[in-house]
Amino acid sequence: MRKVIFAINLTINGSANHTSGIVDDELHDFYADWFDNVDVILFGRKTYQLMESFWPIAHEDSRSTKSILRFSDKINTVSKIVLSKTLTEVDWDKSQIFKGNIKDEISRLKKEKGKSISIGGLSLASYLTSQGLIDEYWFLVHPIFSDNIKNLFQNLIKPVQLKLIDIQKLKSGVVVSHYHKL
Repeated sequence: MRKVIFAINLTINGSANHTSGIVDDELHDFYADWFDNVDVILFGRKTYQLMESFWPIAHEDSRSTKSILRFSDKINTVSKIVLSKTLTEVDWDKSQIFKGNIKDEISRLKKEKGKSISIGGLSLASYLTSQGLIDEYWFLVHPIFSDNIKNLFQNLIKPVQLKLIDIQKLKSGVVVSHYHKL
């Protein structure tokens, strides 16, 4: 059975804002390697539109490093399902819109053969956590305090207990903590 996994960049004070963090080649390499174990990404609309605005055209940007291009190649080949009731079309290759029941879709995907299913988007991750549907969490804590706070897991109504699996430290000082849900 496939796992649903979620990785998120956070600041020390808990901000999950994509503009707060150390976005360097090492981080892109980490995520490129991480995507070796993923073949489907479930996106919320906002995160999908943010990602779609750059990754399909990263090779056209002269500032793209080898690591950025490697990550781009990985994310562009993964199937993408956008969970949205308002979006009417998607242009990124291997993308489709899903408007049905999220729990049913995740149950269906988990029963299929394949690699892990990644979650993209704070609201989506918060909802799926509250429903007990995420199996693994990867928290990448950046050594930064942010004044632009976007809190994670706002919809929880009961605690979720996790088991620490591994910790690694990137050269930038980012600490990666990998947990399984108990």
